Amino acid sequence: MRGFMLFLFSMLTGWTVYGQTKSVQGMLKDDKNRIVAGATVKLTSKLDSMTTGSNMAGIFIFDKVKADTFKITVSNLGFERFEQEFTIPKGESKHIIPSLTLQQNSQMLEEVVVDGVPTVVVKSDTLEYSMKDLKLRDGAVAEDALKKLQGVEVDKDGNVTAQGESVKRVRINGKDFFGGDVKTATQNLPANIIQKMQVIDDYGDMANVTGNKNGDSEKVLNIQIDPKYNTGHMTTLRAGVGTEDRYQATGMWMGMREGEQISVLGNLNNTNAPLFDFSTVGGGARRGQGGGGRRGGGGMFGGSDGLTKIGSIGLNYRKDFSDKLTVYGSYSFSHSNNTTLSQRFQENTLPNIMQTDSVTSNSNTIGDSHRFEANVEWKPTTKDYIKISPQFGYDNSDVTTGTNSLTYRSGAFNNSQIQDVFANSSAPRFGISGLYNHKFNDKGRNVFVNMNFNNAKTTKDQNAILDRLLADPNNASAPLDSIYEKTILEANNKSWNGGASVNYTEPVSEKGKIEFTYDFNKNKYDNSNKQQGFDRDGNLIAEDPKLNFDYNYDYSFTTHKVGANYLYSGDKITYSIGAAAQPSQLRGDAISSGLVVPIHRNNMNWMPIARFEYKFSRQSNITVNYSGTPNEPSVTQILPFDMSTNRTSIVIGNANLNPEFSHQLNVRFRKNDFQKGNNFFAFVNAGLTNNKIVSLSKSYFDDLIDYQTGQTNSTLVSETRYLNETSDKPFNVNSFYHYGKSLKEKTYNIMLMGGISYNKNIGYVSTEKDDDIGQKNVARNIVLNQGLMFRYNPSENLEINPGVRYQFNHTENSVTNRNTNVSSWTPTLIGSVNITKNTIFGADLSKQFNNGYGAGINANPFVINTYLEQKFLSQQRGTVRLQAFDLLNQQTNVSRTFSESMITDSRTNRLGRYFMILFTYKFQKFAMGNPAGENRLPGGMRPPRM
Repeated sequence: MRGFMLFLFSMLTGWTVYGQTKSVQGMLKDDKNRIVAGATVKLTSKLDSMTTGSNMAGIFIFDKVKADTFKITVSNLGFERFEQEFTIPKGESKHIIPSLTLQQNSQMLEEVVVDGVPTVVVKSDTLEYSMKDLKLRDGAVAEDALKKLQGVEVDKDGNVTAQGESVKRVRINGKDFFGGDVKTATQNLPANIIQKMQVIDDYGDMANVTGNKNGDSEKVLNIQIDPKYNTGHMTTLRAGVGTEDRYQATGMWMGMREGEQISVLGNLNNTNAPLFDFSTVGGGARRGQGGGGRRGGGGMFGGSDGLTKIGSIGLNYRKDFSDKLTVYGSYSFSHSNNTTLSQRFQENTLPNIMQTDSVTSNSNTIGDSHRFEANVEWKPTTKDYIKISPQFGYDNSDVTTGTNSLTYRSGAFNNSQIQDVFANSSAPRFGISGLYNHKFNDKGRNVFVNMNFNNAKTTKDQNAILDRLLADPNNASAPLDSIYEKTILEANNKSWNGGASVNYTEPVSEKGKIEFTYDFNKNKYDNSNKQQGFDRDGNLIAEDPKLNFDYNYDYSFTTHKVGANYLYSGDKITYSIGAAAQPSQLRGDAISSGLVVPIHRNNMNWMPIARFEYKFSRQSNITVNYSGTPNEPSVTQILPFDMSTNRTSIVIGNANLNPEFSHQLNVRFRKNDFQKGNNFFAFVNAGLTNNKIVSLSKSYFDDLIDYQTGQTNSTLVSETRYLNETSDKPFNVNSFYHYGKSLKEKTYNIMLMGGISYNKNIGYVSTEKDDDIGQKNVARNIVLNQGLMFRYNPSENLEINPGVRYQFNHTENSVTNRNTNVSSWTPTLIGSVNITKNTIFGADLSKQFNNGYGAGINANPFVINTYLEQKFLSQQRGTVRLQAFDLLNQQTNVSRTFSESMITDSRTNRLGRYFMILFTYKFQKFAMGNPAGENRLPGGMRPPRM
C-alpha cells in the first residue's frame, strides 16, 4: 500500500516536470494549398513524446524538444496519415519545418468547411462533429454538447442515442474511459477542452484493425480532446444539502501531460445520481460471446426507479510509453442502497378465463460492486499489432423483497398472497481477451487471430416465506383457508466461456479480396441447487419433493463456424458475399436423487455472409447487413426438474430443447446536406428465429397440503414449461427515422423523429394440469413513437426547447381475441437564460397524459424542475445554485411490458420533491493556457438533471 501511495503521489505531482532544449514549428496544408486546422500532430524520438494541434493558421509548435532527430506524425479525419523524420541543424535552437502537405483520404464522403475548419465530416461509419461553432454556456459538459448535435439525443436519465440507436460505449482520444462507461464520460468531461466528437458504427477490434466487417455494429462515441489541452490538470469539487435530508458531495481531478492521463472521481449522494454503470463492459477483443465472466445487465442501482443512496470512487489511467506501447485501464467501486416501491397489474392470457393479478411490492437492495479493466496495446513492428485485455470484477448484494398480491378469475376474488424473500449473493468474475494481427504486405494479405476466456461464479443464499389465503369459489362468505411454506435455498452457479477465431484475407484484385474465417466458441455451465421446506413452527417438511430438492446440472454449448466470402471495395459499391457452416453441440447431464437425464444435441446451421453498401452521392448512402447467431437454452429452460421456490409457482425445464437460431437483417439509410442544415437518418431492423424456445404457461387448481393444519386445499397453481416452436417462426421488425433542419446558423433547429415496431411472439397456454401441449397463442404487439422538437438558441445566453412526444402501444392475442391499447402524450419545455452575465435561471417542465393502463396504475404526472445559479470568485471559479426538483411532487414511472402469455402494466416510485443549495468550485490549468469558459462544470458533478 505504501508503494502504491508513493507511485500515485509521484504521478499527481509530476505533471509540471518538463524537459527543455529546442523548439520546432511547422505549418500544415492540403493538396489544394488550403490550411489544415485542428489536426493532431505528434513529435516522437528516443527522448521525446509530444502531441499538439494545428491552430487556425495551420501552424503547430513544439517547445522543449530534447533530441536532434525526431519524427513528425500528423493525423486528421479526411486526410491520409503523414509521417516523416527531421533533424535539427547543429547549433539551432528554433527549427522551422517547411510546409507539410496532407493528402485527401479517398474514402471521405463529405466535409463542411466553415472558416477553414471542418464542422461536420462524414465517413462511411463515422460522423465527426467539431465543437467550434456550438453555442455552449459556461458550465457546459460533454452531455450538453451532445444535445446540440444533429441526430443525437440525450434523455433525462443521461442515456445517449445517435441516429436512433443507443450509444453503448464512450472513448476518449480513441481509448475506453472507465471501461467505456457512457454517463461517466459525458457527465464529467468539461466541454471547453473538447475539440471533436465522433459517432462511430463500431464493428469491433477486427474491423478497426483490418477493415473487414462482420456481424452487427454498435454505436460508440469517441471524444477527442483538443491537443493544446493535453498538458495540464483540472479540479472540480461540489457539495450540497437540501430538504428531505438530501445531500450531494462529488469531486473530480483529471491530469494530462504528453502521452499520459489520469482521472480520479468520487461521488456520495442520495439524489439517484450514480457515477458508474457496472453493466458496461469495455475493452476485450471478442465482444458479445456470452458465457461466464460477463456481468449481467442493469447495474445495481435499478435505473432511476426508487430512492438510492450511493457512494462511488474510481481511477482511470492511460500511459503511452512509446509509439509502440500503450497501457490504459480503470478501477471503479460503488456501494448502493436502493428502495423501490412498485405496483403491477398483470393480465394473463388463458383460454376461456380472464385471470388478473394486482401486485404491490417493496424491495430493498444493498450492494457493492468492484470493476477493474486494463488494456495493453503493443506494436512490435509496423506489420504486427497485439492487444491484451484482462478484466476482474466482484458483486455482492443483499436483497429484501415483500410482495402482496390479489388474484381474480373471471372477476371473482380467488386468493391473496404475501411473500417475503431475503437473498444474499456474491459473484466474482475474471476474464481475459487478446488479439494478434499481422500484415504480410500492403496489398491486403493479412491474418487476424483473437481469443477470450471469461470465468464467473455466483453463490446465493435465499430465505423465502409464502403465506396464501384461499377463497372458496362456491361460498364467498366462507372463512379463508391458508397455505404456508418457508424455504431455504442454496445455489452455486459456475460458468465459463472461451473461444478463438482466425481470419485470413488474400487479395485477388485491386479492389477485391477473399476472406477465410474459422470461429470456435464454448459456453460451460456447472451448477448445484439445494432447497429445504419448513412449516410455521420451523419443522422440516421432508416428505414434499416440491419443497425439498438437491440438483446438479453440468452442460456445455459448443459451436464451430467455418466460412469464406469475397469482399469488394469500390468507389460507390462495397460488398461482401459468401457462406458459412456452423455445427453446434449441446452436451451435459442433469442429476437429481440418482436420476441422470442426458442433454445431448447436435445441430447444423448454414448461413449466408452478406453485407452491402452503396453511395448514392458524397452525402448519401445505404448499407444492408445480414447476421446469424445460435443461442443455447438457459439453465432454467433446460433443467428437467421442478426448480420452484414454492408449490404455487412452478418452473420445469426441458432437457430435449434444441438451440434456437436467430437471423438478423439491418438496413440503414443516410442523406445529409450539412451546408444547408439538413440531415436525415433511417434504419429498419428485422429478426426471425428458427427453433424459437417458447413457454407453455399453465394456470390450474391442485390439491396442496397445509403442513401446519394437515388440511388439503384446492389451490391455484401457475406452471411454466419450455419447448421449441417448429411450425411457426416468431419475428420482429423495428424502424426509426430522424429529420433535422437548422436555420440561421443553427439559431433555429427543428427535429422530427419517430418509428414503429412490430413483434410476433408465440406461446402456449392451458388451464389443465396434465396438458403438455396447450393451446397456441400468437401474441402481436405494435408500438408507434413520434416526436417533434424545436430549439431556439440565438446565443449561449439563451436557449428554449419546446417539444412533444407521442407513443401508442397496441397488443392482441389469438387465444382471447382481445385487443388492448395504451397511449401517452408528453409535451415538454426546457430552457435557460442569463438574467445577468453571471446569473442563470433554468427550468424543465414535462407533463404526461397516459391512457389505457390497468387498474391503479394510470398516472399523469406534471414534473417541474427549476434552478437559479450565481457565479463568483476570481475568474468565476465558484458557483452557487439553488434548485427545486419536482415542485408538484408528482414524479412516477408508468410502463407496459408484453410477452406471449402476459401483459403487465407497472408503476414505480421515483425521487420526489426536494430543494437543494449547492456550491461548486472549479480550477483548470493548462500549459498552453486555459480554454474559454473556464468555469464550465463537469456534469456528473452536477445536480440532478434539469
